[in-house]
Amino acid sequence: MPVSVEPTSVDPSRDQSAPANTSASGRTSVQAPAGQRGEELRPHAEDAFAAELAALAAQDDRPRPARWRMSPWAVAMYLLGGTLPDGTVITPKYVGPRRIVEVAVTTLATDRALLLLGVPGTAKTWVSEHLAAAVSGDSTLLVQGTAGTPEEAIRYGWNYAQLLAHGPSRDALVPSPVMRAMAEGMTARVEELTRIPADVQDTLITILSEKTLPIPELGSEVQAVRGFNLIATANDRDRGVNDLSSALRRRFNTVVLPLPESADAEVDIVSRRVDQIGRSLDLPAVPDGIDEIRRVVTVFRELRDGITADGRTKLKSPSGTLSTAEAISVVTNGLALSAHFGDGVLRASDVAAGILGAVVRDPAADRVIWQEYLEAVVRERDGWKDFYRACREVSA
Repeated sequence: MPVSVEPTSVDPSRDQSAPANTSASGRTSVQAPAGQRGEELRPHAEDAFAAELAALAAQDDRPRPARWRMSPWAVAMYLLGGTLPDGTVITPKYVGPRRIVEVAVTTLATDRALLLLGVPGTAKTWVSEHLAAAVSGDSTLLVQGTAGTPEEAIRYGWNYAQLLAHGPSRDALVPSPVMRAMAEGMTARVEELTRIPADVQDTLITILSEKTLPIPELGSEVQAVRGFNLIATANDRDRGVNDLSSALRRRFNTVVLPLPESADAEVDIVSRRVDQIGRSLDLPAVPDGIDEIRRVVTVFRELRDGITADGRTKLKSPSGTLSTAEAISVVTNGLALSAHFGDGVLRASDVAAGILGAVVRDPAADRVIWQEYLEAVVRERDGWKDFYRACREVSA
């Protein structure tokens, strides 16, 4: 017979007298000291964008699938951005083709799981988190895939104190995030699916096909309730690590997240994220930083594509991915350098070291590629003399 899973399990090994608070999404967590509340370094999406989610839900009069916080149309608007009738501005969380987001949201409204596939740095995790936040109001039902991820992370584990004292029982069972999502009709997330060993991956087959998780030790099972679905992410570069079996791949609807189509789109993405990260770290706003952001994006795109923007010069590509996420990291680090050790203006010298670290991953091969690019392209480009000097200085 089916077994119910309580939304919150209690670990008897922990001190239950510690104060706790419940967030807007219903999660229970240890309460921070009074002077530190609301200062999380990286708030969950449902907390960081709670006002936008509430405004969307309040004005959303379209049909909602079972246990969804808002309609598929509102979920897509939350990701893509827009302006509500009352003037509330919804900031874009994903800058890219609208149809990709619409297909992803529609998939979650069916009984098929969603696989977000793409090269590293194409915002797969970011999109996954925001989809879960908009659909279920909780993005924390997460399994992080690694080479060491055990089967218990997807199925369930046991409280060994209870197990030894009383044997297998519902009280001794520790539900995984996937099991909780099934029992509560919510969205579970599995990150880096192809990093998980193949035998552990296959644990998902029964869950996704039968919507059931057997518990042989109890002679029972957990049946998924309406609203349950699963979002997985995987990198193109990980093919051959732990390829998905054909049986498992059939259980997913695959959506490929592409790299930004144009330099302007990538500059916009980097600018938005750098601004968000800078504000969360209390870094001062940097005036006229867009020029250096455009330079970083240009360098990354040209080396990534193997050709200059004007199409005249073919280039060798380094071993790294040079993704949009790495460009964001380079500019954010440059922002911190200019704020703490510069004059507050983002300059070529602030981003040069970060670019070198992103490009030269293989000291032997990549350094030669970088030097050739500096001499053949950067040195001859109008208005890039300061950038050339800064890069030469850190590359020496």
